[in-house]
Order: sequence, then structure tokens, then C-alpha cells
Amino acid sequence: MASRCTLVAPGQTGTAPTGIPIPGVDLAGRLPVVTGNVTTDMTADVQSTLDLTTHYPWPGNPSDPGTPYGQEIYVERGVEYGIGTRELVGLGYFRIDRVEQVRVPDGAIRITASDRMATVRDARPIAPVQFSATASVGSVIDFVVGEAVPNLVTVYDFNAYSIMLGTDHVLDDDRLAFVQDLLAAYGKFGYFDYAGRFQVRSVPDLSATESVWEINSGARGVLVEMKRTISREAVYNVVVARGEPAGDFPPVQAIAVDDDPASPTYVGGDFGMVPTFYASAFMTTVEQCSAAARAKLAKVIGLPYGVSLGTVPNPALEGWDVVTVSYPGGGEVHIIDRISYGLAPGDSMGIDTRKQYLTGKAS
Repeated sequence: MASRCTLVAPGQTGTAPTGIPIPGVDLAGRLPVVTGNVTTDMTADVQSTLDLTTHYPWPGNPSDPGTPYGQEIYVERGVEYGIGTRELVGLGYFRIDRVEQVRVPDGAIRITASDRMATVRDARPIAPVQFSATASVGSVIDFVVGEAVPNLVTVYDFNAYSIMLGTDHVLDDDRLAFVQDLLAAYGKFGYFDYAGRFQVRSVPDLSATESVWEINSGARGVLVEMKRTISREAVYNVVVARGEPAGDFPPVQAIAVDDDPASPTYVGGDFGMVPTFYASAFMTTVEQCSAAARAKLAKVIGLPYGVSLGTVPNPALEGWDVVTVSYPGGGEVHIIDRISYGLAPGDSMGIDTRKQYLTGKAS
């Protein structure tokens, strides 16, 4: 097992950032890992967080290495082969939020840090910004997120620069809510990936997405432990998406329902009809409402059956990857909601998944 944490100045991207020299520790900025973990939760506003215990000289000045004044940590995890070669996978860039030393003056230092979405959340605008109806979705996202994150790199899975807003919009005092609302109107979600880029992607659909990894049990398997629950808490089988555009545009609406009789949350079955509602000024067409409704339904329709797994670590897995879980007596396809990557030898990788039985349709 191998892990590496590099102290870096903000605004870098890629998998080989330049480290900040740490006198007496490492001139390349490598922080020794005593213990720690990276947790990714795709249901949270700030998806990934870092908890790291390490050793370095306590920072006496704001400009010293390891202070919470904008410095970041680039985290990697992987394996080291017998010949000394390392193969590492990036887990992302994390802004230092808190530095704590319990035993002064030479004790270990605990760092808690958050991915770059925390910077988007914290950098609230101090004055309104208006965007015209002819501004493209991509240019608006680039501006709103780029104001908070220096040297922003965005990656879209659709042609965001050819789609216009359609109506005027104002960014008030909540930057993160503005971005989330805009993305949801197109059935998308955004997050910062392993290389520090802002990814905008569609919510995955299990019926159309292939499994990226098999978590199998047995003597040659990678499954360490497994527990499962079934709950109807926060489960919906109808999503009503309503567009409430400003100006002369009429209101629009679309509905996505779990309409498959074989589904346990079938809208006409014993589960009953449990609707949830979503409204946005960014949605001006029925097509937008339909995409938003389907995306939200994909997030909630599979929640009755959740599985928590302990597995041999695979740092290449990401939140909302689709995996196959195989165990004695059965096998299922699941979507990953949360992952915890241990950074010390002997740590297993914890995964929380949900099984999506069947997808509904929008009308």
C-alpha cells in the first residue's frame, strides 16, 4: 500500500502539482502520513473531505507551510511494487480548513480539509451579478465558479457553450446554490475531480450505465464485509419539475414517475404515491423540466435498498460509479453514493451504495 500527500499552493490542476517546500521534512512538499482518510459523499454540497494526521513544524507565521490560508493538499493512494515502483491514483485537491496539535510542541498535527467546492460555497458574492438571456450556460458556470476558484478548468459532458440561458438571471449572495440550481435545470451535477477540474455530468442511470468494477466475495475476492438496510425514508416515486421563468415566458412542467409494475416503488403499487417537487427559474421548456425530473428521480428511486461494504481498496473508484456486488447466493448492480479511502496500511475502503431497481419515465 502507498499513499502520498503533497502540500501545494492553490490554483493548480493535474496529477503532478508543484509542492511547497517544508523545511526539515521534505523539499518537494510531501507530508508524512501517520493516518487519515478521504471521504466522498455525492449527496453533500462539498463532496469530498480529508482528515490527515501528519508531522511537520508548527506554522508560526501565516506564510509558513501548512496553514489554513489558502494552501491545499493533493492526495494520492495506490500500491508500491516489490521493485520499488509506485502506481498512484489521485483523490483530489483539498483546501486546508483546520490545523490542530494536541501535544505541544512536537506532537502530531491533525489537518482537516475540504475539496474546492468549499471555496465555491464560501466565496459568496458581495454584489449582485446579472446574466443576460443570450449568455451561454457554459460561460455562466465558468464565470460563477471561476470567480471563486483560481485557474478553473471545466469539463462538460454536453455542449454547454451552445445553450443559452433563455432569460435574464441574477446571481445574488449564494454562489453554490446558483450553480446547483442551474445544473439541476439541465439534469446535471457538478463536482471537482481527482485532477482539480470542475466536472459537469449527467446523473448516472443504472439501466444505461455499465458496471466499472466487480466487488466479489470468497477466497480470491475483494469483499471484506457487508451490511444492508431497507428503508423508505426520503424515497419518492414521482418528481414534479416546474419551470418558473422570469419575464413573459409561461410556466412549464414535466413529471417523472416510477411506472414499472415490477418496481417495488411502482407508483400504482402498495408503496403508494410519494411525490417530490422541484422548481427553478432556469427551466423555460418542457424538455428541460423533463430532464431535471428524470435526473432527480434517478437520485431517489433506488434508496430503499442500501448496502455498506468494506472492500480491498480501489482508489480508482469515484462517487456515482456503477459497480457489481457479488456474494454467496446472489449478485446485484449498485451505484456508489459514499466512499471512504483509508490512507494508512491495513485500512479497508468503505462504500455506501444503493440498488436502483428500475428507472421511471417522464411525461
